[in-house]
Amino acid sequence: MFPILKPGDEVLVDTKAYHHCAPEIGDMVVAEHPHRQELKIIKWVAFVDEKGDCFLVGENKEESTDSRSFGLVNRKRIIGKVKSKFPT
Repeated sequence: MFPILKPGDEVLVDTKAYHHCAPEIGDMVVAEHPHRQELKIIKWVAFVDEKGDCFLVGENKEESTDSRSFGLVNRKRIIGKVKSKFPT
């Protein structure tokens, strides 16, 4: 199985997608890393709690840059929903 995004790919992000609603399971989102705000991550939403906080996972099961290592991500750290990708 090949990754959906590869280094250098560009994405189109809807930054207003979650202004009035919470992310949904299965959405691909761009978020601020919870411990390193300068780092932006692109992950899948696997779970959304009643407050709108999200459990984010990557495609790589060995990955340490998703909610398996840092827990739920506050909804305010979700930058937007990935709408399209443009391979390089």
